[in-house]
Amino acid sequence: MKPITTKQTKYAQYGGLDLFRLAAAYLVIAIHTSPLASYSLQGDFFFTRILARTAVPFFFMVTGQFILSDYLNGKTGDCSAIFRYLKKVLLLYAVSIILYLPIGIYAGHYKELTAPSLLKMLLFDGAFYHLWYFPALLLGVLILCLLRRFCSVGVCAAVSLVLYVLGLLGDSYWGITSHIPGLSSVYEAGFGIFSHTRNGLFFAPLFLLMGAVILNEKKGGSIKTNGAGLALAFLLMTGEGFLLHFLDWQRHDSMYLTLPVCMFFLYRLLLCLNRKPVRFLRTVSAWIYILHPAMIVAVRTLARILHQTGLLVDNSLMHFLAVCIVTTLVSYVFVVLSARKKKTFKQDRAWVELDMDALCRNVLALRSLLPKDCKLMPALKANAYGHGALPVAKALQQMGIDSFCVACISEAAALRKNGIKGEILILGYTHPKQFPLLRLYRLTQTVVDYAYAETLNQYGKKLHVHIGIDTGMHRLGERHENLEQIRKIFNMKYLKIDGAFTHLCADDTENPKDRDFTLKQAEAFYDVMEKLKREGYVCPKIHLQATYGILNYPELAGNYARAGIALYGILSSDTDFDRSHTKLFPVLSLKARISSVRELHAQESAGYGLAFTAKRPTRLASLAIGYADGLPRGLSCGTGSVLIKGKRAPIVGRICMDQTLVDVTDIPEAAAGDIAVLIGKSGEDEITAYELAAKTGTITNEILSRIGERVVRV
Repeated sequence: MKPITTKQTKYAQYGGLDLFRLAAAYLVIAIHTSPLASYSLQGDFFFTRILARTAVPFFFMVTGQFILSDYLNGKTGDCSAIFRYLKKVLLLYAVSIILYLPIGIYAGHYKELTAPSLLKMLLFDGAFYHLWYFPALLLGVLILCLLRRFCSVGVCAAVSLVLYVLGLLGDSYWGITSHIPGLSSVYEAGFGIFSHTRNGLFFAPLFLLMGAVILNEKKGGSIKTNGAGLALAFLLMTGEGFLLHFLDWQRHDSMYLTLPVCMFFLYRLLLCLNRKPVRFLRTVSAWIYILHPAMIVAVRTLARILHQTGLLVDNSLMHFLAVCIVTTLVSYVFVVLSARKKKTFKQDRAWVELDMDALCRNVLALRSLLPKDCKLMPALKANAYGHGALPVAKALQQMGIDSFCVACISEAAALRKNGIKGEILILGYTHPKQFPLLRLYRLTQTVVDYAYAETLNQYGKKLHVHIGIDTGMHRLGERHENLEQIRKIFNMKYLKIDGAFTHLCADDTENPKDRDFTLKQAEAFYDVMEKLKREGYVCPKIHLQATYGILNYPELAGNYARAGIALYGILSSDTDFDRSHTKLFPVLSLKARISSVRELHAQESAGYGLAFTAKRPTRLASLAIGYADGLPRGLSCGTGSVLIKGKRAPIVGRICMDQTLVDVTDIPEAAAGDIAVLIGKSGEDEITAYELAAKTGTITNEILSRIGERVVRV
């Protein structure tokens, strides 16, 4: 596969953002500790009141990109994922309030607390000085969602910009506002509701919106271009900051006229870095932000106890470094403990590990290939190609995806029972006895042909359907030539036609004959849709692309694209044609535990049929995984291998139903309880699904989808 060449695929990696999350967290600590105050007040002003002011806008922009992007850009009208996120933020805000309640009481923050001041604190200012971020985030998200419901994204941008300018007049440009009697009175009244214009309405919406739309630009620019833009913008912001400081205009100093421009180039530069994402940095930086005021108190208390106040407090730089170190260590402990709690040792014998960051990157990469009004409809059939339909669906919903397709009604019902919302399309046949389940679980059924449409209609109750149009695959669907039959389906009383689709069957090659056939399929499908439209038949949604249609024929217009194997970071074969050269990231790793290790003498045999005979003194490891778990039996007798401690161990003898033997003679450190990697990385080596497919004469789709249910997904 060729390297990344487009802006969209390049932007599918967010390691630059993750690295800056940590830097931004330390910059927030700097704001609250003034690292250079002991050495230079001007230097400290630059560091904490100009440079560090990029931190919080950055956090807002990240949220905008990952939480609001699809909704604000019109790719989905479903706000459920956004509201789930807001619930998590509310919970974290509540936990933070409880955490800082003792410190606040000790410091006397709540001595004169009244009902109005309590409301002001909770809704705008935060229960502790850094917690204003949470209500500002909540309000900002709600404002943008409400605006977008009734207005275009352009209007949202205009309103957000106006709010920001109004905020400026109560912040760094207070020197102007304070000399305008009527206007200053309005702002003074506002300060009775929120202490700073940074809090609440004026600050968050603009940066949330910028994060949401920045990937929607046609031109992303290069590292050089964005670096130059950032340098110039930051130079201007530095000049603006010092000028306002000199004029003594600043009531506060969190908002600058040039700050949005600076953040625009900074964010694009970070996206251009194309670094591997680091999930750990996201979590630890959040904890650093939440915990650092408590650690400031802890460091100062410890300094008094140790009689080191001069070193650890009075020396501003040492104070800053001490707080950073202590906060990082405590945050690390929080992250580790929470991670351990989540896993609770599901990894007992064999398991699948899912990289949801990779899934997100694949979603963004595939979306970037499609027209703006074409949404992904991920294929979750076969347990999401072995990945686990439910965890994958939940992750996709959090990304704003609200349409899915499956093979059968049992797959659809399982998703619905577990809280998956939106449209779920059944691509295959459903028995008439199961028609009540279509209504019970609000599912959409494929019309596999005209006779089946009649059967569906005879049920006598309204059913939502997509009509399958056969343009050459000859599996399911009414033939495209049978236009009269298709018309009759549209006229059936109890069928609610929500869409129509076809399936391209030769779109994975660059063979001119296959390409010609694919284009004829598309032409036939569009011809049917156009004729129906002219005759007044309404078909709300159409779709014809699956994985290879997206990669090789992104220009084919549709409302959905049924992303399959590519969504999970691979293609069916590593030789498959991919005209887009899109970089994909494998989501799944398959691992098993060594249950025992035993010694064999030379010429001793092992396993069923004594298929393995040791040619030397040999150490055999038994893995707790077999063909009943989906491991292909064709990997037996040295055909396949596993990775243990970064080294290859050949599979020996016949793979059993529940066990597999591997030769670990050359890995003397291997022991019971160790992990063997069957698909994935260990050390510098990697075993891919492509490798397993090639060795067993099949495709990756089969290798992954055959992974059994008793293999847990974590």
